Amino acid sequence: MTSQDPPAPNDLESPVAPPVAADDAEAPVEAPAPTAGPTFEPEKVPKFTIVGWLHDYFLGEDPTVGVAMVPLCLLSMILYTRDPRTNFIFDEQEALLANPYVRSIADAQPKFGWLDAFHRDFWGLAPDRTIGSYRPIPDLIWRLLWWLHARDTPFLHHWVNVMLHGLNGALVTYLVLKWTKRRGMAWIAGALFVASAVITEAVSGVVGVADVLGGLGVLLALIGLTLPMWAMPIAVFAAALLGLFSKESALCVVPLVPLAALLTSQYSHPEKPLRWARAGISFVAAFAAFVLYVQLRRKWFPVTTPSELTVEANAGKPFLQRTFATLLRWYAQPGLPHDPLNNPLIKATPPQRIEGALRVFWRGLTQVVFPMRLSGDYSSPQEPLPTRGDLPEISLGTYAAITPFLVAPVLGVLAWMRAKKKSVAGLDLRPLIALGTVWMVISYMPVSNIPVLLPTVRAERFWYFPVIGTAIALAACFTWLFDYAKAKKDTRWMRGAVAFFAAYMLWQSFAARRHANDYKDDLEFWKATRVAVPRSAKAHLNYSVMLGARSDLQGRLEANKIAYELAPDWPMASVYLGDTLCRLHRPEEAMPHYLEGFDKGPNDVNLVSLGVQCLWDEKIMQDPSSPDVAKLKKLAAKWPGSWVAYIVNDTLNNGKEHNGVDPKYRPRGYNEGPKGD
Repeated sequence: MTSQDPPAPNDLESPVAPPVAADDAEAPVEAPAPTAGPTFEPEKVPKFTIVGWLHDYFLGEDPTVGVAMVPLCLLSMILYTRDPRTNFIFDEQEALLANPYVRSIADAQPKFGWLDAFHRDFWGLAPDRTIGSYRPIPDLIWRLLWWLHARDTPFLHHWVNVMLHGLNGALVTYLVLKWTKRRGMAWIAGALFVASAVITEAVSGVVGVADVLGGLGVLLALIGLTLPMWAMPIAVFAAALLGLFSKESALCVVPLVPLAALLTSQYSHPEKPLRWARAGISFVAAFAAFVLYVQLRRKWFPVTTPSELTVEANAGKPFLQRTFATLLRWYAQPGLPHDPLNNPLIKATPPQRIEGALRVFWRGLTQVVFPMRLSGDYSSPQEPLPTRGDLPEISLGTYAAITPFLVAPVLGVLAWMRAKKKSVAGLDLRPLIALGTVWMVISYMPVSNIPVLLPTVRAERFWYFPVIGTAIALAACFTWLFDYAKAKKDTRWMRGAVAFFAAYMLWQSFAARRHANDYKDDLEFWKATRVAVPRSAKAHLNYSVMLGARSDLQGRLEANKIAYELAPDWPMASVYLGDTLCRLHRPEEAMPHYLEGFDKGPNDVNLVSLGVQCLWDEKIMQDPSSPDVAKLKKLAAKWPGSWVAYIVNDTLNNGKEHNGVDPKYRPRGYNEGPKGD
């Protein structure tokens, strides 16, 4: 839209009264008839109606961020608020209960200061113990809430996510309004973003605060593009830093912010778009923020370079692989956990890894548009290695990842050519569709398992950044549909378009609320998860643990058996099945499963100590001459220097003193805080 274009009408708004015609303006005005004195006619006040009030609120004036926050925060609260009786679920136990940085604020003499958030990882661990996540701003928020005595429940912690998500929805609304000047489209984009069911995990789960804060930084960077040229780089730089210190995947701002400047400058700066200048300056600002972030992280949080990234390990590899390893060394990429159960792509060949990642991308994309059933876990074998490269979902994922890059330049050029024609009126939505679809792909790439193998093969919270793009693209499509229905000048078309949008919003809202209900408590969460992903061994095993915590050992046994059948090579499945049998006072049946699990995971101190302690409690370890003790000794001899060797021998020698396993080696109990830093 250029400065010569007439302004586009706001969606669904009443038409503005036409100006008075010239003939009417020049017509003589008759003097009023004389009266006996002044009269006071009461002003006619229009009758209040809910429909009229809603129309005035949403379409009467341009929505500010504050105005948009009210309904969108309310929508976020309705869709994502957990049951107030909720407890700590899944990763929340490690992120909060076992986080030494967060919990230390409750000590009489805190071990860590506030700024130690920049020297610890996401889980409060030191650099030499990190599992790879560096997100200091979420840790600062959690520590503040812990300081405010929000220690017994994650409810207030997750409500931060809920309210921030509503704020992000308001920013989407404000941003689209700044671009399009269309109030209806702005509200549609904000509502679609807030109600997108696939991101329920990020909003309802406490750990998702990193995604929500990262999204806040990205949206503020986009809004920075609408500022004057002198202020734009400052805003982009600051917003990018906020996003990066909230979550690593916010690095997508580096390519995406200049792309947004290139495609939207004619919207926000119609008099002087200066597309390429704004794109270049915003890229420099975003890239400078990224470089500063990396340098500060390297200084404040130094990690050991993983062996696979060293110069020696990459000496004989092709140029591109050596270059990529060099970039990761500069980035100070920490070593990440490699558990085939959580991410089977770890065992994949390079082609299999790409194929599996593209299949996961397609499955996630279908959940964005059609959220049939959502889950908090997708562990193996729910997402197995692909057996063939020509599977339909792999092909569809490939097309979905490539097509936006082929179509976006065409749409951008067509929009630019249209803008050059001063006589063409109306808003061109094609740049927003191009931006939204390319945004979706680029922002998903850091978490796709294609550039870097992640600990997790698939998670719905990974879609928080991409959904910013899909919400904008879908809002453009729905706006085009409404415009098309208006052009038909048939109320049936408009009613149909409104009904379709309403049905879509209701379906997204229903799916989001249904999944948020899964966060009522840990038992309900894993019960719903194993129904949603029946081939996830972790879902069944964690459900069994929740049943065991509630003294339902028979139910725990049945769930343990399913987990073991799904993942017979998983040490935890074997040990937990044995532990359930042991707690049912059937140690003879438990012993084969214990031995199998110890043999597969001889250095998992938690599993070994869990099993050995139960065997002690069942009086198996007290008889050195028993066949079961002989089997344990034989296994310990097979793994010299391992934890199974140490725990078995130490318990046999000192078990009476410690009443079993030395307490400092016992696993942390359920809902229990850390044993130490």
